[in-house]
Amino acid sequence: MLNNAGFPIPAKYGRIGKAKVYDFKQKRHGKYYEQKRVEVIYSIEEEIIVTVTVYVFYGKWEEENADTV
Repeated sequence: MLNNAGFPIPAKYGRIGKAKVYDFKQKRHGKYYEQKRVEVIYSIEEEIIVTVTVYVFYGKWEEENADTV
C-alpha cells in the first residue's frame, strides 16, 4: 500500500520523489531548528517500493510544500 503523505518533488532517472515538512522544535548539534524536511526518492518495481535515498534538512519553511532545498 502506497502512502500518499507529503508532496511530489522532482526526481531523476524515472524515479519518484516525495517530501514532507515536520515540526521539530529541538536542538540538533547545539543549534535549534523549528522544522525538519524529509525527502524520499524511490521507485516502484512491479508491486515493490524500493527506497533509493532519503534526505533530511533542518530549518524553517514558510509553506508545507516548500520547493526542494
